[in-house]
Amino acid sequence: MRVARAHPLWLAYVLHRVSGLALALFLPLHFWILSLALTRPERLDAFLNFADQPLVKLAEFGLIFLLAVHIFGGLRLMAMEWLPWSAPQKTLAAAALGVAFLISSMFFLQVV
Repeated sequence: MRVARAHPLWLAYVLHRVSGLALALFLPLHFWILSLALTRPERLDAFLNFADQPLVKLAEFGLIFLLAVHIFGGLRLMAMEWLPWSAPQKTLAAAALGVAFLISSMFFLQVV
C-alpha cells in the first residue's frame, strides 16, 4: 500500500483534491470582493490597492496554478473514465502539471 502513495498518479489525485479544496475556500472570498464593486466601491478601491503588492501577485500566481491544475486534473479523470486505460497516463499527468505551470507563469508575468 505504501508503494501506491509514491506513484505519480496518486500524487496527481492528491493535487487535484487539494486544488479543489483551495478553490472552494477561495471562491466565496472572491465573490464577496466582487460584490464590493456594487455595494462599497471605496472599499473595493482600497482592496485593489492592497492587491497591487508583490506578495498578493505571487498568491494570484498560486491561485491560477491551482485552477489550471484542477482543470487539467479533471480532464485527465474524464479521459480515464471515457477512454481505455493506457500506459502513458503518467506522462499525461506530468504534461498537465507542466501546462498548468506554464499558464500560471504567463499570468504572473503579465501582472508583475
